Amino acid sequence: MENKNLEQIKESAQYLRERFRSIPETALVLGTGLGYFAERLENKEIIPYGDIPHFPVSTAPDHAGRFVLGSLCGKDVWIMQGRIHYYEGYSMDEVVYPIRVMKLLGVQNLLLTNAVGSINLDYQVGDLVMISDHIKFFNDTPLRGQNIDEFGPRFNDMSHAYSKRLRTLAGNIAKEEKIPLREGIYAYMPGPCFETPAEIRMLRLLGADVVGMSTVPEVICAAHAGMEIFTLSFVTNLAAGLLDEIKELEYTKDSKENFNRLITKLIAAL
Repeated sequence: MENKNLEQIKESAQYLRERFRSIPETALVLGTGLGYFAERLENKEIIPYGDIPHFPVSTAPDHAGRFVLGSLCGKDVWIMQGRIHYYEGYSMDEVVYPIRVMKLLGVQNLLLTNAVGSINLDYQVGDLVMISDHIKFFNDTPLRGQNIDEFGPRFNDMSHAYSKRLRTLAGNIAKEEKIPLREGIYAYMPGPCFETPAEIRMLRLLGADVVGMSTVPEVICAAHAGMEIFTLSFVTNLAAGLLDEIKELEYTKDSKENFNRLITKLIAAL
């Protein structure tokens, strides 16, 4: 008997297949405060998540909750303008539901972005960090339960979840464009509260450079399905304990311009 979740994923995928003019091989997920990037696309087609059968709807601030298809530098790209978070009350299956839909539609390159707090004492607000690995602390996972064999194996290797090829490509683009770009490890915490100073000290001891409340479930699911993954984090605040309190998330103008150039050039090179 076919997995019920897979049946729903297929229905969602068919809905999108019938309504978009094409489905590009590259998809971009925009994190908190980065949804504006979708407005840079030309010839846009837009479908709100709420219109798609079985699809979860974004409830977090600054997440528009819609798919945007359009062209950038002459290439079609598919953008998720807002994601689904575990802290919104969704199950892990629901958090990664969009990734599985995109995989069924033929997406191969998955570019993930997010806002993060800096754990590394050398990082500053505005830094761009491409992620090379992650640390996940709580035990729920999108692969728990019945395996969906159509996507991947029961036990999948996470050794190279973050594509070395795409990191090398992004690094070369950053050098050519003179864009400051760091490389680091992402710590995933469930949220929605920020971490305590003690938790941040623990994460630093374990080797984490930045911390956030998203992305890792998507990476686990996409790696399971054989997608090539690139993750870019935007440092918007210093983590707990580095200041008296966590300040409002900050997106500096220069860093936003660097983010725009790096993502645009990366999409053009794929």
